[in-house]
Amino acid sequence: MSKIRAAITAVGGFVPERVLSNKDIEKMVETSDAWIKSRTGISERRLLEPGQPTSFMAIRAAQDMLKNHNVSPEDIELIIFSTVTPDMLFPSTACIVQDAIGATNAWGYDLIAACSGFVFALTTGVQFIESGKHKKVLVIGADKMSSITDYSDRNNCILFGDGAACVLLEPSQDENGVMDSILHIDGKGGKYLYMLGGGSLNPPTHETVDKKMHYIFQDGQPVFKAATKGMADVSAEIMEKNGLTADDIKYLVPHQANMRIITATASRMGVGMEKVMVNIHKYGNTTTATIPLCLYEYCKEGKIQKGDNLIISSFGAGYTWGAIWVKWSI
Repeated sequence: MSKIRAAITAVGGFVPERVLSNKDIEKMVETSDAWIKSRTGISERRLLEPGQPTSFMAIRAAQDMLKNHNVSPEDIELIIFSTVTPDMLFPSTACIVQDAIGATNAWGYDLIAACSGFVFALTTGVQFIESGKHKKVLVIGADKMSSITDYSDRNNCILFGDGAACVLLEPSQDENGVMDSILHIDGKGGKYLYMLGGGSLNPPTHETVDKKMHYIFQDGQPVFKAATKGMADVSAEIMEKNGLTADDIKYLVPHQANMRIITATASRMGVGMEKVMVNIHKYGNTTTATIPLCLYEYCKEGKIQKGDNLIISSFGAGYTWGAIWVKWSI
């Protein structure tokens, strides 16, 4: 009996209409459009309106997928929701989305792995397909980063935006699908990128709010150094493991954290920037949504063809990092 392989068979996405440009940020903190672009590659990012939670975007991304690929919500069996900004700690945002889209036969849960969340969630979803347990698994990456960003912090407020995207996993009908993955964590990196407040260690109090403990903290230099090495190394590793060369790769699909990290990863793999999916200039770092947003946009624009080799790569808080080799199935 041949092995069941999981394939991405549908995609969906959503970004808010509200734009926060570098020029807007110039009015908030001491920085400049030129400085932000040179350091990050970001020109603008999208923000949800106050009162609109992460699920607002995720629901619309899922509905977009269902409509454009003629998928019935009742056929979805599992929802894996990757986020660091759930609507609330419980119920899970997966439950909220399940109810809103009418996926009455699905179970699901939230998964937290920061900027590597979609890579971890996709790999997890693949296991349910490969085991034969499920035939339709919805994997969502969505974050409202504006809800945990301090807009008086000039080092962090330039980086993040809000967005959501999703993919549907099903058993492959041919040789295409998710071929391999390599995942890592290293808890020693936790002290460089975190949010102290809101969990059981530091429940919300006047003190935690006053100390801005419910916002992202990032020690930029060690994070940049670790991310550059981690993403580049794991991307090259998965190619070498599977005998792939730069000529075999259609696209690198990197987490959109910083243009310099993206460029370093492409260089380590030996691929030119024409083979790199990039949307950081439009959306900034949407954390777990960056990779599926790239897949969604490039698929929608017809830039990916069936059988194309993609290397998906990420690095995030934890530290967490990993890479996935996908032969495109749509």
